[in-house]
Amino acid sequence: MSKTPSRLKTASNPFQTAWRTPHGLPPFAKITADHYWPAFKDALSQHKAEIAAIGANEKKPTFQNTIVALEKSGEALNKVADVFFNLSSSDTSPALQEIERKLAPVLAQHSNTIQLDQKLFRRIEDLYERRDALKLDDEQMRLLERTYTTFVRAGAKLSAKARKRVAEINTRLAELVTAFGQNVLADEQSWRLALDGDADLAGLPQGVRDAAARTAADLKLPASHVITLSRSSVEPFLQFSARRDLREEAFKAWIKRGENGGKTDNRKIVAEIVKLRAELAKLMGYRTFADYSLDDTMAKTPDAVRGLLTQVWSAAVSRVGEEREALTALARKEGGNYTLEAWDWRYLAEKERKARYDLDESEIRPYLQLENMIDAAFDTATRLFGLKFKELKDAPRYHPDVRVWEVTTKAGEPVGVFLGDYYARPSKRSGAWMSSFRAQHKLGKGSKPVIVNVLNFARGAEGKPTLLSIDDARTLFHEFGHGLHGLLSDVTYPSLSGTNVSRDFVELPSQLYEHWLTRPEVLRKFATHYKTGRPMPESLMKRIQASRTFNQGFATAEYVASALVDMDLHALEAADGLDVGEFEKTTLSRLGMPREVVMRHRIPHFQHIMGGYAAGYYSYLWSEVMDADAFAAFEEAGDIYDRKTAAKLKQHVYSAGNRRDPLEAYVAFRGRPPKVESLLRKRGFGG
Repeated sequence: MSKTPSRLKTASNPFQTAWRTPHGLPPFAKITADHYWPAFKDALSQHKAEIAAIGANEKKPTFQNTIVALEKSGEALNKVADVFFNLSSSDTSPALQEIERKLAPVLAQHSNTIQLDQKLFRRIEDLYERRDALKLDDEQMRLLERTYTTFVRAGAKLSAKARKRVAEINTRLAELVTAFGQNVLADEQSWRLALDGDADLAGLPQGVRDAAARTAADLKLPASHVITLSRSSVEPFLQFSARRDLREEAFKAWIKRGENGGKTDNRKIVAEIVKLRAELAKLMGYRTFADYSLDDTMAKTPDAVRGLLTQVWSAAVSRVGEEREALTALARKEGGNYTLEAWDWRYLAEKERKARYDLDESEIRPYLQLENMIDAAFDTATRLFGLKFKELKDAPRYHPDVRVWEVTTKAGEPVGVFLGDYYARPSKRSGAWMSSFRAQHKLGKGSKPVIVNVLNFARGAEGKPTLLSIDDARTLFHEFGHGLHGLLSDVTYPSLSGTNVSRDFVELPSQLYEHWLTRPEVLRKFATHYKTGRPMPESLMKRIQASRTFNQGFATAEYVASALVDMDLHALEAADGLDVGEFEKTTLSRLGMPREVVMRHRIPHFQHIMGGYAAGYYSYLWSEVMDADAFAAFEEAGDIYDRKTAAKLKQHVYSAGNRRDPLEAYVAFRGRPPKVESLLRKRGFGG
C-alpha cells in the first residue's frame, strides 16, 4: 500500500510521463508550480546515477562509453529545466521565484559535482591525450576537445582544496545572480507613470498613446494611460513626450533600477559577485576574471577587446560632440532655456531627425505592424533557407499571448517548432531573447528543436494592431536570427548544437539577420500602412536609408561605455570593499563619457554581465565586425537572397553549431577574415 501514493504522484507529474502532444511540446496546461521541485529532485538523482556509472566503468575509456555517454546523460533534467527556466524568465510568479531561489544553489552544486568529478575527468583526459590515435571525425574531435576544455576551465585539474573552494564560489554566485535578476524585475514591476489628460500626453503620437492606454487597461489601473519601465514603453515616451518634467521622472526611474535602496538594491550583490569572480579567476591561474573569461573566446585577450572598443569609442565620442551642438542649437531655437540633459536627448534627437531628413518615428510606425514584421522575418527565411511556417492554433502554449508555428522545408520535411512571445507583461523580465524548450541533435532517436523568441513590445489598443518602431522591428529580426541559429542546427551532439558557440560568435547570426529588415525588397512587400494597406512610399524608404547613421554617436557611446565598464569591472585583480556606484562614476570619468549620455545598462541592473555575458558585453560589437562584412557578401553577389551565398551561410554558420572553430567557420563562409572597416562604415564612422 505504501507504494501506491508514490505511483500516483509520479503518474500525475507531467515531467515524469511521456508527452503525447503535437510535436512533443510541453503540456503547459497540466504543469503547475508544485510539479517542478519533485521533478527536479528525481531528475537530479537520475543524472547523478548516470554520471557515476560513466566514472565507474572499468572498461578502457572510449569515445562512445565516455563522451557519448556523457552527452546522453541528463535527459530528464534537461526536460524539466528547459521548461522551468523559460517560464521563470517569461511568465514568472512568486511561486516560481521561490523555487528559483531554492534551486539555484542546488543546480550549481550538481554542476560542480559533475565537472569536478575526478574519475570522470580522468577518463576524459585519457581520451584527450590519445585523441590523435582515436580515428575520430571532425565533429567528434571537436566535441572531445570542447568537453576537455570545459572540464579544465571548471577546475577539474586543480588541487582538492582549490576544487572545494571553486564549488563554494559557484554555488554562492548562483544564489547572487538569481537574486540580482529578481531584484531588477521587482523594481520594474513597482514603477508606473500615470498619464491623465492632454497635458500629460503632450507630444505623444497616437500609436504611443494607444499602447499606453492598453497598458493601463491590462494592469487594471485607474489612469487612462500608463508608462512602464519596459524599454518599448519608456523609450518612445522619452522620444516624444513634450513634458520635460515627466521625461526626467521616467528617465531617472529607468536608470535607477537595482539602485533604489531596500530589499531590491543590487549594489552589494554586484560587489560580492565581482569579488568572487576575481577569486575564481585566481584559482584558475588567471590574473583577472576578464583574462579567464576571454581565454575561451574568439577575442582571446582583454587587450584585443579593448583595441576594438577604443577604436570605436574615440569615433563615437567625437560624433557625440557634433550631435550635442546640433541638439543644443535646436533647443535654443525652440526657446528651451535649459542645459541639455540625458532625458532631453532622445526627444530633441527625434526633432532633429525630422528637421534634417523630414523623418520622424511617428511617420514610420504606422507601416510597421507586428503581424507584418513577423511575416517579413519568415519570408526572408523562406527566400534564404527554404523554410516554411505553418501556425498551429491549437498547440500547447504557456501563455495566451504565445503563438506557435511548425517549421518545415519547402519539401515538407520537419525542421522544428517556433514559439513567439511578443508582448510585455509584468510577469516577464525586460529585454528580448531567444531560448529553447528542446535543442536539436541526432543522438539516439534524435531531437527536432523547439525554439522560442521572447520580446517586450507594447501592445496596441483594443481592436488596433501593434505598431513597432524601427528599433522594435530590428529587435524582432535580431531575435529571429538567433531563432534560425537554433532551428537550422544540424549536428550530432547536444553540446555542439545551435547557439552553443563562442559568446563573441553567437551574435553573428542574429545581427546579420537585421540587415534584411530595411532593404527595399522587404519594406515594399511588408511595410504597409495599417489603415490604408498601402505600401511604404519609396520616398520614405529613401529617407530611412539616408538617416541610417543619424545619432550613431549617441547610440554607439551608450553601448561602448557599457562594454568598457564591463571590461574594467572584471579586470579588477581584487574587489574588496568595491563601491559599485563610485567605480562606475570613476571609470566613466576616466573614459571621458559625455555628460548627456548614460550607459545603456548601468551596473545595478546590467543583467547581461551578471549572467552569461560577464566580461562579454563587447560581443555585440565584435560580432558586428563580422555581420557587416558578411552581409557585404550578398551585396557583392548583386542579390540579397543570392542562393549560393545563402547556402554557404547556412552550411558554415546557421547549421554548423559549434562543429568547428568560429573563425574557421567564418572564413569558410566568407573566404577571408572579417574587416573592421565594414563596421565603421555601417555606423557612419569611416569610408
